[in-house]
Amino acid sequence: MDETKTKPTPPIRLLLVDDEVGYVNVLANRLSRRNFQVDKATSGAKALQILRQKKFDVAVLDLKMEDMDGIQILKILKKMAPELVVIMLTGHGSAEAAQEGISQGAYDYLTKPCELDKLIEKIQEAYHHHLKD
Repeated sequence: MDETKTKPTPPIRLLLVDDEVGYVNVLANRLSRRNFQVDKATSGAKALQILRQKKFDVAVLDLKMEDMDGIQILKILKKMAPELVVIMLTGHGSAEAAQEGISQGAYDYLTKPCELDKLIEKIQEAYHHHLKD
């Protein structure tokens, strides 16, 4: 048999930021099983604290959270780690706010709830975009 040796791809380092604890836990578990190295933050402040300690390839950031607005967090994330690719999640169907996120440096946005496969596809797309820069 012809066994082609391929180097395993390193996991994508992902920061998940959402104040819905149940949602973030389920999503983190599902993504971890699909070759993602996931850190989760349930507040904007926690996300910033984690970002000071680790490097990430992609961040998935909820637009509406209790402590800080997603746009505020996005602006700070882009100052702290300009190379970080950010995908905005909006559960409120606010295309205007998501568009503002893109104008502030977000890579793209998805509407919650989104299919896991669609989210994975968008994260991988963002990751490959990050590698080109």
